[in-house]
Amino acid sequence: MYAITGITGKVGGAVARTLLAAGQPVRAVVRDAARARSWAERGCEVVTADMDDSASLTAAFEGTQGVFILPPSEFDPSPGFPEARAVIDAVRGALQSAAPGKVVGLSTIGAQATETNLLTQRTLMEQALRDLPMPVTFLRPA
Repeated sequence: MYAITGITGKVGGAVARTLLAAGQPVRAVVRDAARARSWAERGCEVVTADMDDSASLTAAFEGTQGVFILPPSEFDPSPGFPEARAVIDAVRGALQSAAPGKVVGLSTIGAQATETNLLTQRTLMEQALRDLPMPVTFLRPA
């Protein structure tokens, strides 16, 4: 079983379609189950979780061999990125508790920026997940 966050969007949806085409089971991790109806019709298990709620994420990630993390972007972040840090803390706690086989996350172009900017949110996520006990890979668009 693979848990996919961001499945109702383009990137998460592409990950899910690829896994389903390969005959792999997929768990759609969504905030609103009604928005994932089409994924349930394709055979996905649908679970609800909030990206800043470690308990709901832990339940969504338990029993999986892999988790795809697509962190939400905060387009008007407060100084110090408290919104992103809440998501990062919840995701890290859930991954530690659920212990999936591997984790893949999506970074963005510019995540390696040297100045603090909107994309710092991705850098913070990468740094927070770096030392987890399972393999963690961050993909960067070309």
